[in-house]
Amino acid sequence: MGLTGTTTLVAATLCATALFAGTVWCWPRLARGSWRTVGGRVGLLLATQLALFVCVALAANRDFGFYASWADLFGRERGEGVVVEYTPGGAGGADGPLRVVGLEGVDGPAGPDTADGQIQRVRIVGRTTRIATPALVYLPPEYFRPRYRARTFPVSVVLTGYPGTAEALVRGLRYPQTAHRLAAAGRMRPMVLVMLRPTVAPPRDTECVDVPGGPRAESFFAADLPEAVVAHYRVDRAPGGWGVVGDSTGGYCALKLAIHHPDTYAAGAGLSPYYEAPVDRTTGDLYGGDRNLRHRADLWWCLENLPAPDTSLLVSSSREGENNYKDTLEFIRRVKAKGFTRISSIILDSGGHNFNTWRREIPATLRWMSGRLDAR
Repeated sequence: MGLTGTTTLVAATLCATALFAGTVWCWPRLARGSWRTVGGRVGLLLATQLALFVCVALAANRDFGFYASWADLFGRERGEGVVVEYTPGGAGGADGPLRVVGLEGVDGPAGPDTADGQIQRVRIVGRTTRIATPALVYLPPEYFRPRYRARTFPVSVVLTGYPGTAEALVRGLRYPQTAHRLAAAGRMRPMVLVMLRPTVAPPRDTECVDVPGGPRAESFFAADLPEAVVAHYRVDRAPGGWGVVGDSTGGYCALKLAIHHPDTYAAGAGLSPYYEAPVDRTTGDLYGGDRNLRHRADLWWCLENLPAPDTSLLVSSSREGENNYKDTLEFIRRVKAKGFTRISSIILDSGGHNFNTWRREIPATLRWMSGRLDAR
């Protein structure tokens, strides 16, 4: 009965249906004006409405990935188990920095047929940061075909917003399904997707910052994650074969990683991103008084003060419905004016800060990413 499980949603729906039917059935018996019948009517109405609210909330959470588990919902995740100790003989133990813990099909349970590709549920341990986090890795069908055995594949790291779940990138945003459809139609090259949330120390929002005395999130995504993936999969080792994309918080992280680490990421795409890391109750103190660290987390400052990186950027927004529209136009203007790097954009006429909007942008984003990563 997990928070995002089908069983939980079905049980809640059946309960709401039963309460509705019970209310209709019992209403004539509670029509009298005594305090007991009035109380009964009020109780039935409240219970039915509460059950309906729970159904809607469960369905919305399943689609949008706000919370991954009951512990996440009730704030019981406190970062325990995020950092693991190494065994003396290796990086992360006998299984290496990346360990496969489960297999899934792209649209259902895993099976022997890899015609649509395969999703591997993995656990990654950072060699230098000692951060451990779960992820989902999509391998395209070509990965399993004999004639591609000598070929390496480009990689896109796909990041959720905050708090987000990797599962939402598959069920809600449908990244693997979209990549498979586009590749099958010849509109992009087959690509490996490494899908995870930027929150490597839940429930804290680290904003992909190397927090003084805390999680070194930026170093994990810039060095440890690519190293672990390269060691386990048949993927490009050169920076020209790696890109990063994300929405909201993940979009900010994607832009920052591409700007700060062009030697790792040849392209970064931010869907509905912001351009400066917030500091609030979810982030805590990200900088520990380090002024330089605060500056590097501000993409406006990066435009003014960092050398032009050899990378490509993509940003998206909507003229109506997105709060970042004016900032996005200004970001594009400044990048162009300074010749900071290559930049592209997706600007919709309307669309909110939600999955429906990002699903409309993902096909063009994946095609853009494919065109900027080197083929091997």
